[in-house]
Amino acid sequence: MWYCSMVCQKIISISNQKGGVGKTTTAINLGSSLALLGKRTLIVDLDPQANATTGLGIDPSTLSHHIYHVLLEQADLDSIILPTKLPGLSLAPSHTDLVGVDVELMDAPMRERLVSRIISDMKTSFDYVLIDCPPSLGLLTLNALTSSDSLLIPVQCEYYALEGLKSILNTFQLVKKRLNPSLSIAGFLLTMFDSRTRLSHEVENNMRSHFDSQVFHTVIPRNTRLCEAPSFGQPICLYDISSKGAQNYLLLAKELLTREVKNEGEVSSRQGN
Repeated sequence: MWYCSMVCQKIISISNQKGGVGKTTTAINLGSSLALLGKRTLIVDLDPQANATTGLGIDPSTLSHHIYHVLLEQADLDSIILPTKLPGLSLAPSHTDLVGVDVELMDAPMRERLVSRIISDMKTSFDYVLIDCPPSLGLLTLNALTSSDSLLIPVQCEYYALEGLKSILNTFQLVKKRLNPSLSIAGFLLTMFDSRTRLSHEVENNMRSHFDSQVFHTVIPRNTRLCEAPSFGQPICLYDISSKGAQNYLLLAKELLTREVKNEGEVSSRQGN
């Protein structure tokens, strides 16, 4: 794999081929929560819709360079990284220009490893890099998974939630087998959970029965303040830290860090034996 652990400790792709499941909301608010907990965090917006970029208060039309230029080797990653309103949280912004990158990179050598190479060349140090993937399983998502340590999958609490996971899990297995053997699943995150409805509880029960401990204990509720925050260009922790959405994403960040420590301990124990 093309990444240097001296530059960043953990690279996590946030992906689901289904739109509207809270993917970008999770990238922004998990990233901001990790920053609040003292982790230097970079969000890489790899989605041509650039919602993570606008959701952090940056207008893509004002940028001279963004992730599109990095993929085409017209700029390096360090040069496009921007600070956000939250100390410790940085952004590699996207732009709608990215929509045609699959065609433009059709003949690029080792084109599925471009993001891996870009991150390995990065000079700035981060504890976490979160990659916000597009809602499709094309070249950009393939690149993200090839460069990552793990995959976090948001799952909306709705009918056919399990059926919607088949494509992303098939892609995960394909990448793990052919391109990135060390890729793991960071966890399944239940989003838009409504405790008042039977459906949300049924989806949660089904997910936990199928995937057990891979499902995060923390669930993200339907929350008005969480929906409002992107229109103000702020993560929820800046828009309304007291809201349920902010508190749950902070719990998610803590749970993720706890899992990382546990996993590292298990690996060290196996190596010691």
